[in-house]
Amino acid sequence: MVKSPEEEHPQKAFGWAARDPSGTLSPFHFSRRENGDEDVTVKILYCGVCHSDLHSVKNEWGITRYPIVPGHEIVGIVIQLGNNVKKFKRGDRVGVGVLVGSCKTCETCQQDLENYCPSMIFTYNSTSQDGTRTYGGYSDIVVVDQRYVLRIPDNMPLDAGAPLLCAGITVYSPMKYYGMTEPGKHLGVAGLGGLGHVAVKLGKAFGLKVTVISTSPNKEDEAINKLGADCFLLSTNPEKVQAALGTMDYIIDTVSAIHSLGPLLAMLKLNGKLITVGLPDKPLELPIFPLVMGRKLIGGSDIGGIKETQEMLDFCAKHNITADIELIQMDYINTAMKRLSKSDVKYRFVIDVANSLSQ
Repeated sequence: MVKSPEEEHPQKAFGWAARDPSGTLSPFHFSRRENGDEDVTVKILYCGVCHSDLHSVKNEWGITRYPIVPGHEIVGIVIQLGNNVKKFKRGDRVGVGVLVGSCKTCETCQQDLENYCPSMIFTYNSTSQDGTRTYGGYSDIVVVDQRYVLRIPDNMPLDAGAPLLCAGITVYSPMKYYGMTEPGKHLGVAGLGGLGHVAVKLGKAFGLKVTVISTSPNKEDEAINKLGADCFLLSTNPEKVQAALGTMDYIIDTVSAIHSLGPLLAMLKLNGKLITVGLPDKPLELPIFPLVMGRKLIGGSDIGGIKETQEMLDFCAKHNITADIELIQMDYINTAMKRLSKSDVKYRFVIDVANSLSQ
């Protein structure tokens, strides 16, 4: 007989889950595994609300298994350690991002690229090595193998630091891998949301000239005067787009809605790079002529490995980079999801888990 989520494991846990494609979240009792020799048990204090959470609770990617507890931008404090855990101690400020497991032995794992492991275990909506389901950070505790636990720098606020565990590494990793860090070069950031606003901050920290590319004219003041972008390009203004043709060395495309890649490719210089990190739920059309005629490159990237994620956290702490957040209570989550679907947030919801999760 299949055990209920509440009876699968010894440790009782509590969170909010969606139970069907309506995506509506409500209180949910379940369980976590006992803390093993390699495990760290974390009391969750804050959890960011990622656009992936919205896709997942509504099964927009067609892979959701219900009930689902979302959340992979988790920060908290260590409350229990396994016998073999040496990296952490009780009370440490730690984070858990998008992945909580991998095979540890394949080529990608050996290169600290666990995020590309064929056996990667996601923080939620995935299957643990013991065959049970993983549940995310919209909950009170989480038990994670120490390899996948991150240290939050002492000078980084936990609430505003939480979104870096997904949004931060999602833009940091491709910027590093594709060489989009050379001071003085011109970076375009398409989309000014949870990912885009962090990309602007990272770009400026790397010494780049940064232009925000957006369909929303009301974001210009925020982009330049608050986030520090050098320029703002309204992509629905033909004259502005025409003036921007062939001016950018790199563009990082954070847009998760269906959109045209042609105009972005046209803004790139010779040898320019368009890197896409958004995840639209349908394929995008790729015009080939601009790639061939401009020797341009289009690439993608998916978060980062644990080593690189720690590097990103330390870099952000050094440069005082955090996400701009709206702190919410757990019982506001369904309203937050509706607002997120309309891009009505500047720029990341973060749930105050410890102070609002009541059974």
